[in-house]
Amino acid sequence: MTPYFKGFLITLAGVLLISPDTLLIRLIDAGTFTQVFWRGLLSGIVVLAGFAVLTGRDAPVRLLKIGWPVFWIALIFSTGTLCFIYSATHTLIANTLFIASTSPVFAALISVIFLRESVSLRTWVTIAVTLGGIGVIASGSIDATGGASGGSLDGDLAALGAALSLAATFAIARANRTASMVPATGLAGLLSAAIAASLAPTLAVPADDWLWLALLGLIVAPGGFALLATGPRYLPAPDVSLLLLLEALLGPLLVWLVLAEFPGHRTLIGGGIVLSAMVASNLAAWQQSRTRARKAA
Repeated sequence: MTPYFKGFLITLAGVLLISPDTLLIRLIDAGTFTQVFWRGLLSGIVVLAGFAVLTGRDAPVRLLKIGWPVFWIALIFSTGTLCFIYSATHTLIANTLFIASTSPVFAALISVIFLRESVSLRTWVTIAVTLGGIGVIASGSIDATGGASGGSLDGDLAALGAALSLAATFAIARANRTASMVPATGLAGLLSAAIAASLAPTLAVPADDWLWLALLGLIVAPGGFALLATGPRYLPAPDVSLLLLLEALLGPLLVWLVLAEFPGHRTLIGGGIVLSAMVASNLAAWQQSRTRARKAA
């Protein structure tokens, strides 16, 4: 199996596994911080336990060898988790996922500012168009007559915060490609649980919801994020970005089929703008990478 195909399968599996994430969040009848606590605690334990089993007695040494990047990613990723769950419980799921899907665009912007990387005109155009799409989505939340019943501006802003947090983790991981960032997702889970524990009015969850919580905290979140933290090490960035867009399509579809939550007309228009810009940009980048590979061969 080639490294590319290996990375493709791992990343695709991660996207498919994480897609029911927002549906499960909606099915659990608990407050935002209560959900963050249990999701973070369970997923953090699973990821770090798996890391310890796979690396054996060398786990602490390998964790320390990664250095500060893993702790920065844990801190930023935990912030993103708080934003994401707040968004998923305060606005339309389609709003959350369409806005969060712009994280690769913001990752490019962060790379320009902090990593001094050059960005093509195509990327700048993509950034401008996606920001316009986000504006259309948010306008539906501000103006209820736009057909986006159930949307809220604070939930949309939280989704933007989640996108920025994920973008920052992408940029840090890009600057430290040789190190596995899987442990960072586990540490992020525990950190977000610690923060949520101090903010949640109660940590109690209805008995009927423990099945959904177990699926979310023990399988979907840890498995999905561990795979998504591993696959991009073997796969070019444009290919990763295209695969990640699948969640923005599958997530709202699952919520619509199970909970009958219609996204609203402005959300669909804005989401269409965002996804079209992302797909066009990444297809162009994919074609360029293939052309360079053929010339190098």
